Amino acid sequence: MHIVEFCVSNMHHGTDGVLKELEKLPHIEVIEYGCLGNCGECYLSPYALVNGESIVAETADQLYGLVLSAIEEQEHNRSAMDKLLDDL
Repeated sequence: MHIVEFCVSNMHHGTDGVLKELEKLPHIEVIEYGCLGNCGECYLSPYALVNGESIVAETADQLYGLVLSAIEEQEHNRSAMDKLLDDL
């Protein structure tokens, strides 16, 4: 399960739509917070935290794609690490 976190103060960038679309995906848990403590990013751009990693985009649509890409990359890295540990 992947965790994607959003700040309610960032919704003016259109991230509410991204949040709703991600909630439809079964392997993603979406959490909405009043504040994530990234006020600079929050004010300037659409952003989310994916498993603790900050993802920033120019548009909400771009953010959706970047979130999915980050999840895919993290899964790949986790698989590579698991394989490495198995080979030890």
